[in-house]
Amino acid sequence: MSPTFRALRIRNYRLYALGGVVSNTGTWMQRVAQDWLVLQLHHGSAAEASTALGLTTGLQFLPILLFSPYAGLIADRMPKRRLLQLTQAAMGVTSILLAVLALTDVVTTGMVFAVAFAFGIGSAFDVPARQSFVSEMVGPDDLSNAVGLNSASFNLARVIGPALSGVLIAAMGSDVRATGAVILFNGISYLAVIAALQVMRTQDLTPVVPAARSKGMIRDGVRYVRGRPDLMLIMVSAFFAGTFGMNFQMTSALMATQIYHKGPGEYGLLGTTLAVGSLTGALLGARREGRPRQRLVVLAGLAFGSVEIVLGLMPSYLTFALITPVLGLCLLTMLNAANTTVQLSVDPAMRGRVMSLYMMVVMGGTPLGAPVVGWVGATFGARWTLLGGGAMTVVGVLLAVAIFHGFHGPIWSRRVSAPDAAEDAAFAA
Repeated sequence: MSPTFRALRIRNYRLYALGGVVSNTGTWMQRVAQDWLVLQLHHGSAAEASTALGLTTGLQFLPILLFSPYAGLIADRMPKRRLLQLTQAAMGVTSILLAVLALTDVVTTGMVFAVAFAFGIGSAFDVPARQSFVSEMVGPDDLSNAVGLNSASFNLARVIGPALSGVLIAAMGSDVRATGAVILFNGISYLAVIAALQVMRTQDLTPVVPAARSKGMIRDGVRYVRGRPDLMLIMVSAFFAGTFGMNFQMTSALMATQIYHKGPGEYGLLGTTLAVGSLTGALLGARREGRPRQRLVVLAGLAFGSVEIVLGLMPSYLTFALITPVLGLCLLTMLNAANTTVQLSVDPAMRGRVMSLYMMVVMGGTPLGAPVVGWVGATFGARWTLLGGGAMTVVGVLLAVAIFHGFHGPIWSRRVSAPDAAEDAAFAA
């Protein structure tokens, strides 16, 4: 088997990856449909549409900011396979609810806000369990490859989902009911992951012994991260990229409709072109041998912010679409390197809590950044959502290097290693 796909030789991981492709395709279809639904509810008012899109995105990611520490604790204390089945079911139910509201044409912006927040609660508890469950399906030698293939699966769906969503919405009339039909598919798609988890061979899993209940477990996770400058460098860099740079679903909607005056098909295509680059970055990450260097996280983060600035300057829809794959490549290179670095360098008993903190800064910053980006789009124009987001990402990564570079040696160029007994003893003290 090619080194790029070596983790797929593991049966449980193959099932997980297959279910993920189906579910992720539905997720990306819903993201496009949900944004188009908001645009239709505010048709004729660009400023209101920008603000509503920002609030919708912010509310969907707000639970990650609010609940991630608790979600990480639960991931460390519960069997992750069972927890994932519960979270997938919860997200499926909320998607079906939004679909029914849209199909019956009774949906309002307030309803979209409420469902987005409820969906985000399920996602907040799903993410740390899903991230840390990978290490239970594959061994440490295949973990980097599996993380890359997870991203590849996610971005293969990102290639298919937005384009398919845009085509279906346009074919069904581009109205509110059309978005409901697309969202309904996503609700059903979660059954693929639930079924894959159910038929796994439990004897082939290597579950971590659940952490014993004790006081201050969340505080211990925070203290663990604060005591690791190498992790702090990644966390701060990821926070700025996630908060200000990773709002492409919203910024592309504003650029497509307000700058280039395009419809749902062209808007959905932008998600696909971005995903082409993201898929390439994910496959390169899966193929990469050895443990990642923090230098890769930093350089990819700087490249991502710089390309986003360039994207905001593009004069036409065609040039904009041609640059988006480069943006996706830079972003996925940064995220894959960061994700693998964090997972490989922490104590397994702390992995759920640390991954929840990592995902909180990557995705939980969106409730802070998305309304700001939406306000910038409404006040200064859609181009400034990309110009400002890219600039803030570059500044944030440079700030992280300036603060944490040099602690305990030149950490940003050092290869990641698993925590040793001395580190565990220092943490325990």
